[in-house]
Amino acid sequence: MSAKTQVPAAAYVPVLTLTQEDVWLQPYEPVLLARQQRLAARLAAIKQAYGSLSKFATAHEQLGLHYDARRRGYVVREWAPGAEAVSLVGDFNFWNRQADPLQKDEASGIWEGFIADDANGRRPAAGSRYKLHVVAHGQGKDRLPAYLRRAVQDEQTKDYAAQLWVPEAPFKWTDKAFRVANATKGQPLIYEAHPGMAQEEGRVGSYREFADYILPRIQAEGYNCVQLMAVLEHPYYGSFGYHVANFFAPSSRFGTPEDLKYLVNEAHRRNIVVLLDLVHSHAVKNEAEGLADFDGSGNLYFHKGERGNHPGWDSKLFDYGRPEVQQFLLSNLRYWLEEFHFDGFRFDGVTSMLYHHHGEGHAFGGYDSYFGSDADDDAILYLMLATTLVRELKKSALLIAEDMSGLPGLCRPIADGGVGFDYRLGMGLPDFWIKTLKHKRDEDWDLGELWHQLVNRRQSEKTVAYAESHDQALVGDKTLAQWLYGDAIYQHMHVEDSDGGAARATALHKLIRLLTLSAGGEAYLNFMGNEFGHPEWIDFPRAGNDWSYHYARRQWSLADNPDLRYAQLLAFDKGMLALARERQLLVHGPARLLNLDHGNSIIAFERAGLIFVFSFQVSESFFDYAVPVSAAGCYHLIFTSDKPEFGGFDRLDEAVVYDTLGGGGTAEAPRLRLYVPSRTALVLSRDS
Repeated sequence: MSAKTQVPAAAYVPVLTLTQEDVWLQPYEPVLLARQQRLAARLAAIKQAYGSLSKFATAHEQLGLHYDARRRGYVVREWAPGAEAVSLVGDFNFWNRQADPLQKDEASGIWEGFIADDANGRRPAAGSRYKLHVVAHGQGKDRLPAYLRRAVQDEQTKDYAAQLWVPEAPFKWTDKAFRVANATKGQPLIYEAHPGMAQEEGRVGSYREFADYILPRIQAEGYNCVQLMAVLEHPYYGSFGYHVANFFAPSSRFGTPEDLKYLVNEAHRRNIVVLLDLVHSHAVKNEAEGLADFDGSGNLYFHKGERGNHPGWDSKLFDYGRPEVQQFLLSNLRYWLEEFHFDGFRFDGVTSMLYHHHGEGHAFGGYDSYFGSDADDDAILYLMLATTLVRELKKSALLIAEDMSGLPGLCRPIADGGVGFDYRLGMGLPDFWIKTLKHKRDEDWDLGELWHQLVNRRQSEKTVAYAESHDQALVGDKTLAQWLYGDAIYQHMHVEDSDGGAARATALHKLIRLLTLSAGGEAYLNFMGNEFGHPEWIDFPRAGNDWSYHYARRQWSLADNPDLRYAQLLAFDKGMLALARERQLLVHGPARLLNLDHGNSIIAFERAGLIFVFSFQVSESFFDYAVPVSAAGCYHLIFTSDKPEFGGFDRLDEAVVYDTLGGGGTAEAPRLRLYVPSRTALVLSRDS
């Protein structure tokens, strides 16, 4: 902690709840108050000009191509103040760049055109493909409109065009009774999934296939949220959906907009929350498909010059201080919430947004790191506007921030001095597990360091715990299963196989996941397939693999085969989630350490009234092992990783009753005497 972060000796009376709770934040209360004041001023300006924040977030209803029933024709509008000329071109006017010119409103920079129903037979029709021809600096380029609702790719030329999507009939939603709170009961159990690679066949899957074949799996496994990746249209499939080109268009690779609505509606029918993996942190730099240099001004949606380029992601960075950009992104939030009934967002790349250095090579060692000149005040204002808007539109929505910096207050209400998110992704945990598996034998694991990683989070802010990220499933990295099993993941996965390495991997895979879930946060996330130790990485079609889809899939049949260890890992995951749901594990917390035994490699802690005992001992089992507990009484085993259906060795008797008064325990100092087998987790509950 630097000298600047020391709290003044003089008495200080903080105003904000956040600084009342954290004495080290008190020197920065003026910064937090200034952020609140800037938000209030911006909201006041928006209200004066538009009536409300929610009305401000309706640009998608005005800009783009829309049918005007009153005028009986199509209206097209586009914000391009730097352009010299703009025209609408498409198959309906034979791509004639002079046929339908737009007129510019100089005050707003918006170009507008109109094509009447009786426009000599060249009116846009359902399915019409179109673009805008934008002239700047004397040169014209065909561009995709910023607010297009659907983009499709020509199979021969690979060229993208906007497509006028007019469904035959409005989609019939049946989810009016669905409630986020009822589905999660305060503990989101999130299944992160990519709809295109969710099928077993080597091809691109569809929204409807995901709804019909994958949602039942997610429901049966016990997850109550699905987080959908790669929904926003992106030209390069291998970007995993993170180089977005068209922010209002559901990716047409996976089907139609109605197909996506079917998926969300079906999830709600199954009482599953649907979160959208949202990318507002950057955008693809492609001009042909995206927004880069749209009007020739060099900025428009993005910062001008080098500030508009992300140094590590090869992408463009939004100018969050520009009102039109705020309106574009806020309208995008409203569109996905209202048009597709999403229940919230996982905001990607929030660390990159929060700081001018984007977190690249930066260590966040003290509070000065969060509140100095490196902070991007425009981005912080946008995020506060975003969380405010979402709360106005859907009070129950879940908002998750992908942030590795640990910004204090990010996941606290704005009134408290925060930014307004609900959860922060606990990004340190998967990094810790991978580094540990890569560089240390499990005999050498430092349990003190492990416990620190599990509980090192701001207790007043909620965290999504996860043991491995989707990045680790991509070619070039390895999942936990791949690190643990090695070649055994292909050679020794039969349940009758007595290979010691596979048995070790199975045991540790279970312990790592249960420990992460039970002590690492207030929500839990898993990437599809990792729950059963999917044996192969993800490799999208590319020149290096001859454009194959073989690895862009998930092998569910492995988990469905009772003769394989994959089925045992899946059974454990189901049991683990059932325990969390039934005992409301993540609602209670944090975990309270009871025993940290370095010599014997055992950790014991309490959460939600349950006693968790984890043995990472590689070979020795302990009889009559003492664990101190907070409440005297009789305890019994309610869950263990050692069950044979979980790939364990059935060394524990669930009928045994453990009395804290036995073995030297007292009413004042209760303790349990347990049999703790090697590489096993035990969960005990006190009898009522």
